[in-house]
Amino acid sequence: MDLAQRFVAGDLDAFETLFREHQRGVYRWILRIVRDHAAAEDLTVEAFWRMYRARARFDPSGNCGAWLHRIAVNVALDHLRHAKRQTTLPEDLPAELAPDSAVQRETRLAIQRALAQLSPRLRVIVQLGLVEDEPYDEIATALGISPNAVKVRMFRAVRLLRKILLEAGITP
Repeated sequence: MDLAQRFVAGDLDAFETLFREHQRGVYRWILRIVRDHAAAEDLTVEAFWRMYRARARFDPSGNCGAWLHRIAVNVALDHLRHAKRQTTLPEDLPAELAPDSAVQRETRLAIQRALAQLSPRLRVIVQLGLVEDEPYDEIATALGISPNAVKVRMFRAVRLLRKILLEAGITP
């Protein structure tokens, strides 16, 4: 019996093996969406908990990584839907930023506020597509939608961002 079949049968050792194999990838995907290390850690545990509870619905001949990836994205989206609307981008970015002028700082804050106004389903598209530079096909797979739906949502999100920024006096 292979690992996936053992997992579906409720074997805790198989689940632990899958957890160890996929934990880093799940954490990275969730972190890309929620942009908060502490929340990403909690949501990673939640994703694996949901995976374990839904094991009876998993087809052992299918791709466990893709299935878990979908669960992780759903957990992150659920978190965004229920999180406070006002979310800020972290200041501890990996690269050192040069001190910015007042105009640059105001522009950055306006962009953060505009992103926070988007619905979670549009915000995740912008986050993964524009900020993380993920290919549309990969975003589509992660969200369980077609690449054309990703393009449509990206178009809508960019149009909304432009409108919000123009109303704030920022020319995109």
